[in-house]
Amino acid sequence: MSYTLTFWGTRGSIPTPGPETARYGGNTPCIGISRPGSSHHVILDAGSGLRPLGHEIMLQGGDAVSADLLISHTHWDHIQGLPFFKPLSVPGSRMRIYGARQEGVGLEDILRRQMDPMVFPVPLRALAAELTVTEVARAPFEIEGFRVVPFRLRHPGTTLGYRLSAADGGREIAYVTDNELGAGGSYPVGPDWRREMVDWLGDVETLIHDAMYGDQIIAARAGWGHSTPRQAVDLAAESGCRRLLLFHHEPEHSDDALDRLLDQTCGYARRVAPRLIVEAAVEGMQLTL
Repeated sequence: MSYTLTFWGTRGSIPTPGPETARYGGNTPCIGISRPGSSHHVILDAGSGLRPLGHEIMLQGGDAVSADLLISHTHWDHIQGLPFFKPLSVPGSRMRIYGARQEGVGLEDILRRQMDPMVFPVPLRALAAELTVTEVARAPFEIEGFRVVPFRLRHPGTTLGYRLSAADGGREIAYVTDNELGAGGSYPVGPDWRREMVDWLGDVETLIHDAMYGDQIIAARAGWGHSTPRQAVDLAAESGCRRLLLFHHEPEHSDDALDRLLDQTCGYARRVAPRLIVEAAVEGMQLTL
């Protein structure tokens, strides 16, 4: 039986609700993976898109659920939805959270701090669900239904990409948000990082990759930890990917601006990687794995 991947948040940095972002969506990063008839969910990042995912889960029955949450890093736009995920208020629900510690601070401590009474009315420990937090680095690990292989990305703080392979087969995906493919910035990665990343991606079917900045602004954003759509195309082509989903959309980009950016990127891809399918992630978009 196949899995369904759904985009619940595709925007970077800050939620951008409003008529100018209604088509591509204004919620920050969150992707859900599930299969029909199962109460278990795999979730990639806990941006504001986690809130509508939680509402959808509750509409499906409201019973206790289990979830594995893979956090790329703990910048606000990737964890701000966690306090608003309704299934955490259901007794018997279980969530296992995976991610990296930051600057010597443990992952669980960081998640507790964003719900400290000074800044949020309900502390993490008051939630009804059972939460377990596991810190990960580069070693592969198993979650329910999937093998996960992390990879260190070029972004401020410790940021991880995740390659997921379903235990019973199907299309593999790589989730690579907040990643600087250009020469800017100084990050604690080795000189062979690019080659290692290409090897890590190695013929993955679908690559979901940061494409936040246009070519005209990327030089001024060196060191901010993001990429352009063309850079993502080059990486996908070099790695042998079949499909590229542009992700982590710039909050200043309207739907019309993203239409233009996608059109330009597809034109570039036709010249350098004619077999590569290029799309922009849209809230509500679904893929079959």
